[in-house]
Amino acid sequence: MGLADWNSTEVAEAEADLSACCGSAAWARTVVAGRPYLSVEALMEAAERVWFAQPEAEWLAAFACHPRIGETKATVDAGEEFARFSGSEQRAALETVAAVAQRLVEGNRAYEAKFGFLYLVFASGRTAPELLEVLELRLGNDRAAELQEAARQQWRITELRMGRMLGT
Repeated sequence: MGLADWNSTEVAEAEADLSACCGSAAWARTVVAGRPYLSVEALMEAAERVWFAQPEAEWLAAFACHPRIGETKATVDAGEEFARFSGSEQRAALETVAAVAQRLVEGNRAYEAKFGFLYLVFASGRTAPELLEVLELRLGNDRAAELQEAARQQWRITELRMGRMLGT
């Protein structure tokens, strides 16, 4: 689908398209309300601006739609298309040796216990050992810094998915 097609779709369908890219319903509604966009760049800039203006609760809602790194099912059902995107992005993490997989499980638990939300990382094209290394480094952050980092990672994921959605 191109930008012109997306600009002209029904509101509910356009929101569903964006919901497959990011699990924040408020973000999707706000971005859709800004249509029509004159270029993909204008859409992406607006989407990013809206994302970083969202309150923490919307960020946490979006994070919760992702499966834990190394797992295939999220704790919140964000829809089939969202799940398909997540699965393809985590493929490398799912092809791990048992020791790395176990450390990811333990690291995910420690992260969630420390920060109160899911470990979110741009996983596309990265190996499980790389994702584990990032997780272990980020465990050294304080909650405020980590919340900002997770939001940046969510934006990278969203940007990739929006590009795929629009065929760019």
